[in-house]
Amino acid sequence: MRLWVVMTLILMGLVAPVCAQDDAPWQSVVTGQIEAFRAEDGAAALSFAGEGFRRQFEGQPEAFIAAIVASGYEAIVDSRSHSFGKFNKVDALTVLQVVDFVGPDQGLYSALYQLADEPGEGWRVQGVVLRREAGVGI
Repeated sequence: MRLWVVMTLILMGLVAPVCAQDDAPWQSVVTGQIEAFRAEDGAAALSFAGEGFRRQFEGQPEAFIAAIVASGYEAIVDSRSHSFGKFNKVDALTVLQVVDFVGPDQGLYSALYQLADEPGEGWRVQGVVLRREAGVGI
């Protein structure tokens, strides 16, 4: 009996991270956009953006990336790595997600992403606030 209890607890520990990931479907959108930026694929990066961005840069994906870099977000566009921090589900359609980056300069950055669950589109990035953190990343 004790063996079953121990095995059940071990299995629950292995499955819990998978379940937790299912609770944050917007993270795949954030990762998709970051990977598109790194690949210099403006069309793909724009596809993960909110409706306002998609309308503003319709047919101009290169201009989208240029605007993001010009606005001071090179640490995201050319990031070496990223990881997810805490998130706050504001309501059923809005979430705030912390994403930590190692920038191209090996600097540490923290970004607060605002995402919305857009009808017919799913989760999309509405905006990002980026700040430099103390330290150096690898």
